[in-house]
Amino acid sequence: MNWIKLIVCFVAGIGAGLGTGFAGMSAAAVISPMLITFLDIPAYEAVGIALASDVLASAVSATTYGKNKNLDIRNGIVMMITVMLFTLVGSFAASYLPNKTMGNFSVFMTLLLGIKFIVKPVMTTKEAMLGVSKKKRLIQSVICGTVIGLICGFVGAGGGMMMLLILTSVLGYELKTAVGTSVFIMSFTALTGALSHFAIGGRPDMFCLVCCVLSTLLWAQIAAKLANKASPKTLNRATGVVLAVLGTGIIIVNAVK
Repeated sequence: MNWIKLIVCFVAGIGAGLGTGFAGMSAAAVISPMLITFLDIPAYEAVGIALASDVLASAVSATTYGKNKNLDIRNGIVMMITVMLFTLVGSFAASYLPNKTMGNFSVFMTLLLGIKFIVKPVMTTKEAMLGVSKKKRLIQSVICGTVIGLICGFVGAGGGMMMLLILTSVLGYELKTAVGTSVFIMSFTALTGALSHFAIGGRPDMFCLVCCVLSTLLWAQIAAKLANKASPKTLNRATGVVLAVLGTGIIIVNAVK
């Protein structure tokens, strides 16, 4: 057994799972840079493994948020369909990107969004969220879904984080519902992105794939349960800290290397 691979994948799964369960972010924000940095796995293959890890982790997290009535399926479906279509386009375009471009984008997105939730937390209530015009939300969902889909397929990590940012800042969702809706959408977009990555890039490292999927699934379930019991203020801080620490840590590792 390759113990280095096992340790790297397990640790990556911890970070990815916590990020998914707490913040609805894509596992690629953590898994991709770690696989690229420590195991020298090509960026395109690493993103594919990360997206595959997202599928079950996001589905389990979405189920937990749904049970706690923090999931907006109806309004999320429009964005989901648009995101899925443009994830395919982004995934194809990503096959022509250099490794460094893909890795750097995901890392800085993680750090910046983490700082955002610490400095400016989302305190929108469900009542205020329901006051948004249905027509306005529909148009915004289509436009935002197009952008998010391209980013999700392009670099993997941007999809979940951009979705969370747009759901809270543009569409006016309160944080728990935004995270629940984000992981619901990501479970489908991640599946689309993973399949297209493997179809284009070929079979990935199966040992890394299985280890990352199982570790991410475990920690995402734990994080989702804790997040649904937390107050909005606590959830904002926890989300911000998780993202900021992960982003900073990977930047430092890359700089040292």
